[in-house]
Amino acid sequence: MTSTDADRGLDMFREGDFPFYTLTFVRDLPPEELLTRMRVDPTTLALRDGTDLLDDFGDDLFDDDEPVVTTGVDGSWTWAWEEGGTHGLDERILSAVSAGTEAVALHYNEKPMHCFKYAVSGEIIVEFDTLQAMEPGGREPARLDGIMRPLGLVPGRVAPLHSVLGLVENAFGISLTNPREADDECWSGRLRPLPDQTD
Repeated sequence: MTSTDADRGLDMFREGDFPFYTLTFVRDLPPEELLTRMRVDPTTLALRDGTDLLDDFGDDLFDDDEPVVTTGVDGSWTWAWEEGGTHGLDERILSAVSAGTEAVALHYNEKPMHCFKYAVSGEIIVEFDTLQAMEPGGREPARLDGIMRPLGLVPGRVAPLHSVLGLVENAFGISLTNPREADDECWSGRLRPLPDQTD
């Protein structure tokens, strides 16, 4: 299967207008627990539909210092979607959310660039970005090679468009249903600012 196959789990990000996002996926973790581990402000944690989200946060949805995050569950993965922040990429956050399980962090911006991190039990196993030719890092940078290479994700080469989405789908069976399309209630809240690296 390739990253262009129809009806894939992350097609909404191939086809929709999402110039910036950070997605954090954690296996078998309740949404409230995921947001707690991500340092959500507990006074903002609530079930909201799309209208409530806009009413409660407005333009702050896209704040990068204290990003608003929405969660849901697809299959065995719980996801957290930041439309303005990058908390999910922070190694301290990724370590916390992956404790006792595994987690995938995926970021996209208009540079254009994807950032990818895979962590197990608090340790980053594979990480890379696609701003330039790929140079995977982490404790086991070659761990996903067998899935990455058929998608064109090869060290020293520039990554093909949407190949990182294909990696997330193929390696982990991850998908995400847009809660605003169904207008379902889902857990959301505002993440607290990340502490300084020296804290």
